[in-house]
Amino acid sequence: MSKNFKRVILGISVLLVAIVLIGGLGMNGVRAGTQSDGAYRQMGVYEEVLHKIQSDYVVEPNLNKVTTGALHGLLESLDSDSSYLTPAEYTTFKAHENEGSAAQVGLNVSKRGGYATVVSVMPGSPAEREQIQDGDIIVAIGDQPTREMSLAMVRLLLEGKPGTQVTFSLVRPERGKYDPEKITLTRTNVTVPAMGQQEYENSSILYLKPVVLNKERVDEIESRLKAMQKNGNKKVLLDLRDVALGDEQQAVRLANAFIRNGTIAMLEGQKVSKQTFAADPNKFITNAPLAVLVNHGTSGPGELVAAAILDNKRGDVVGDRTFGEGSVQKTIELPDGAALILSVAKYESPSGKKIQDEAVTPNVLVASDFDQYDDPNQKPVSHQDDQLNKALDLLKQKNA
Repeated sequence: MSKNFKRVILGISVLLVAIVLIGGLGMNGVRAGTQSDGAYRQMGVYEEVLHKIQSDYVVEPNLNKVTTGALHGLLESLDSDSSYLTPAEYTTFKAHENEGSAAQVGLNVSKRGGYATVVSVMPGSPAEREQIQDGDIIVAIGDQPTREMSLAMVRLLLEGKPGTQVTFSLVRPERGKYDPEKITLTRTNVTVPAMGQQEYENSSILYLKPVVLNKERVDEIESRLKAMQKNGNKKVLLDLRDVALGDEQQAVRLANAFIRNGTIAMLEGQKVSKQTFAADPNKFITNAPLAVLVNHGTSGPGELVAAAILDNKRGDVVGDRTFGEGSVQKTIELPDGAALILSVAKYESPSGKKIQDEAVTPNVLVASDFDQYDDPNQKPVSHQDDQLNKALDLLKQKNA
């Protein structure tokens, strides 16, 4: 490789990062002066680092690979949902989107600490049968470390045609297992289980576990709430543990069923005008005493509901701190065929806390009861659900 060609590659690398940085700053950043000046100074540092890598590294580096790694890191330093896709990755990403829904293994994942982390597991899925839990870490898919992959590509690789298999390396820190374990799962068309329903305390407490928050499931919850007094129910226990999938608009709708007046959520970004989702009295259903269960697997739509209930002092939120997910993404195509998946707005609780940054901390903290496995090949040992019992105790003390 000639020195002139190396200089061209180096210049292109610096220019690519400059485009991303300046684009991220936008006109506000340019007008700010000090922000853009700081970015340009960092560009100089980046150029110097590339020079040193090129001249002093133990072997001649692949500058394209170095730049791609830098861009991956740049986007992921913003938040777990922002990603850089190389031209090849973006081509694969678009093809996958055009194919529509794909078979899955039942894992909802995000990134924490650089690696893919299990947020929640769909009941009845291949992942649940393999006893994968919230907080488990996927360190590699095949031979590729997830640390070197964007979140979009991690999710894409876990999906595929029904009957095909995916192999990944899993660390189970909650069980004290830090050596990666090879797991092979067969992709299937995962079916969302029916809503969990139960009655406690002589039918005075209605327990509902939606699993997902889509339109059909919220319709179902509303029907149960409207009929609850006819069935003798006077109080509600809403179990949002491991509820991570669904639609934010449906989450707002569900919260509105319990909140007559006030703010349910807000959405705002640098170029996204602030939106306030206010409770509609016409969509309010019940003022029955309410408790909401959450855990580390409560994410996205589930967090919106929990935050609305908590900040409006509508009921007790019981359990663990939630995962912290709540942003809107925009795909931006780049001239070389690559793309950015960039978070452009974040949801906020009624008190103004960004859910993605601060998650939701219950007003009644109760640690999760992880299943105990004496032998990984055996079924879990049964245990008492302390979170559920605490929520029931709180509801028993409230007047209907």
